[in-house]
Amino acid sequence: MLLTLAIFIPLVGAAAVALWPRQDERGFKVAALITTAIPLAISIWMATAFRPGAGMQFVERAAWVPSLGINYILGVDGISFPMVFLTALLTFLACLASWHISPRPKDYFALLLLLETGMMGVFCALDYVLFYVFWELVLVPMYFLIGIWGGPRREYAAIKFFIYTLLGSVVMLVGILAMYFAGAQALGHPTFDMMALQQVKFPFRFQLWVFAALYLGFAVKVPVFPFHTWLPDAHVEAPTAVSVLLAGILLKMGTYGFMRVSLPTFPEAASYFAYAIAVLGVINMIYGAFVAMWQADLKKLVAYSSVSHMGYVMLGLAAGTPMALSGAIFQMFSHGMITGMLFLLVGMIYDRAHTREIAKLSGLYTALPAYGIILAFASFASLGLPGLSGFVAELLVLLGSFPVYRTLVIIGAATIVITAGYMLWMMQRVLMGKSRPELEALPDVTGRELATVIPLIVLIAVLGVFPRLLLDFTNPALIQLAARVGGM
Repeated sequence: MLLTLAIFIPLVGAAAVALWPRQDERGFKVAALITTAIPLAISIWMATAFRPGAGMQFVERAAWVPSLGINYILGVDGISFPMVFLTALLTFLACLASWHISPRPKDYFALLLLLETGMMGVFCALDYVLFYVFWELVLVPMYFLIGIWGGPRREYAAIKFFIYTLLGSVVMLVGILAMYFAGAQALGHPTFDMMALQQVKFPFRFQLWVFAALYLGFAVKVPVFPFHTWLPDAHVEAPTAVSVLLAGILLKMGTYGFMRVSLPTFPEAASYFAYAIAVLGVINMIYGAFVAMWQADLKKLVAYSSVSHMGYVMLGLAAGTPMALSGAIFQMFSHGMITGMLFLLVGMIYDRAHTREIAKLSGLYTALPAYGIILAFASFASLGLPGLSGFVAELLVLLGSFPVYRTLVIIGAATIVITAGYMLWMMQRVLMGKSRPELEALPDVTGRELATVIPLIVLIAVLGVFPRLLLDFTNPALIQLAARVGGM
C-alpha cells in the first residue's frame, strides 16, 4: 500500500484543497504542505527498507480490466526509486517555495498536488495503461500552472508545451498498442504488464518501428534536439516552483521511459539506433551550452543549460555500459537537484528585483551576501566542480561511454569547458563588481527560502563526496539492464 499512498494522497489533498474555503488561505496552504510531506516521509522510509539487487520491490497488484489484460501494478527498483524520492522532495520544496503565489492560490495548490500524483504514478506504474494514464495526467495541471500563473507569454508557452507533448504521447500510445497486440500473440493472452512484455522477443523490424514510436514520445519530454524548442519558452514563462518541477522531474520522465521501456523491451532496436541517439545527445550537450552562453536572461540561461545537461543522459543511455547507465541515472538525480535549486534562486531574485536581466544584477554578492554564496554554490555544482554531485554524474557518463564512442565523447567533453565558461561568466556579471543602488535595499534570503535550498545543498554535497549512497541503490538494476541490452 505504500506506493498507492504515495501516489494518491496528493490526489486526495488536491480535492481537499479545491473544496477548502477560499478565505482560509493559510489553512489550505498548510494542508497542501502537509500533503506533500507525506509522500516524502513514505519515500524516506522506503529508502531504509529498500534492498538493492532484489528486483522490483513494494509491488502492488490488482485486477483492473482482466478481459483486456489491464491490471493495477505498481513497483519500484533501483531505476525508479531514486526518481520517486526526487519527486517527493522537489514537490515538497516547490510547495514551500509557492507560499506567496497569486492570484488564486487555492487553485494553484490543488493543481500542484494533482501534478504530483501524475509524476509519482509514472515512476511507479508497471502496467502500460496505468503508465499512460499517469503520463497524460501530468499534462493537464502543468498546462494550467503555466497558462494561468506564468509570465507575459504564458498562453503561448502553455499551448506549445501541450501540443508538443500531446503529439509525442499519441505516437507513443500507438507503439504501446502495437506492443500489446504483438505480445498477445506471442504470450497467448492479452496483457499490458511491462515485465511480461519485456520477456517477449519481438521481431527485429517490429522492434525498429515501435522503438521509433516510443522514442518520439520520450524524446519530446527529455527534450532531445530538435524537439527541444518548447522547453525554454515553458521555463521562462512558468512560475518558479513549476520551473523546478519541470526541470527536476518532467524532463526525467522521458529518460526514465527509455530505461524502463525502450532499452529492456527492444534491445536489438536500441543497439541499432544507439549511435544516432548518442549523436543527438552530444548535439544537445554542445548546442545547449553554446546557446546558454549568449543568454541575457538568467532564467533562459538555466533553461538552456538543462538542454545541455540532459544530453549527458542520452549519451549514457546510448552507450549502454553499466558505468554509462550509472552516470545517466546519477545525472538525472543530480540535475534535478542542481537545476531545481538554480530555478529557486532565479525566482528569489526576481521576486525582489523584478528583473532577470543579467546586466541589471551586478554586485549581488555585496548587496545580498547569503544569496550570493548560495548562487555560487549552485553554479559551481552545475558546471561540474569536483566534490559535488554534478562532477560524479558527468565523469561516469564520459568514462562509461568512452570505450563505445570515443570520438563523440571527445567532442562532447568540450561541453565541460563551455559550461564552465558561461557559468563563470554569469557569476562574474551577477555576483562581482559594484552593486547597483537599487539592489542594496533588497532583503537577503529569508528563513523559508533557506528551507527550500538547504536540503538540496546537503544532498548535492553529500552525493558529490559519497556517490555510493546513490550508486548502491541503482547499480544492481543497471547491471541487469546493461546485460540485457548487450546480450540480445
